[in-house]
Amino acid sequence: MAKKPEPSSRIADNKKAAYNYFFEEKFEAGMVLQGWEVKALREGKVQLTDGYVVIKDGELYVIGCQINPLKTASTHVSPDAVRTKKLLMHKDEIRRLIGKIEQKGYTLVPLNLHWKAGKVKCEIALAKGKAEHDKRDTIKDREGKREVERAMKSRHR
Repeated sequence: MAKKPEPSSRIADNKKAAYNYFFEEKFEAGMVLQGWEVKALREGKVQLTDGYVVIKDGELYVIGCQINPLKTASTHVSPDAVRTKKLLMHKDEIRRLIGKIEQKGYTLVPLNLHWKAGKVKCEIALAKGKAEHDKRDTIKDREGKREVERAMKSRHR
């Protein structure tokens, strides 16, 4: 029997994060989800752009990650699209993050959601906010790369 091809392991990306922050370190954390949320993730009904990570009582939580319920969600469960979701990491990693976050200007940002061995993982980054001129530099670099690609494409025709 032929094995089904592996679907894309990426569920959702936070494209705004790279524009708004410099990433210092990246971490992978497990996510505590309900059944209807996993089903919605399989359908790609998730938005990470407004999400951020907070630390409460030595535990990590994602706030603002919106998972829209499917129309066929269970009748005995009332889905909450913007429910606060708990992230799972080792205690020593969380302690190290707490020390870094207490420094001025650092925050935790969710970068993407992906599948790993049948489980949903959230990649988070220790990030520092960009100033307005840094954001303009990012736009300028992106447009420059786009121009080079256009020139190369038209040259090969």
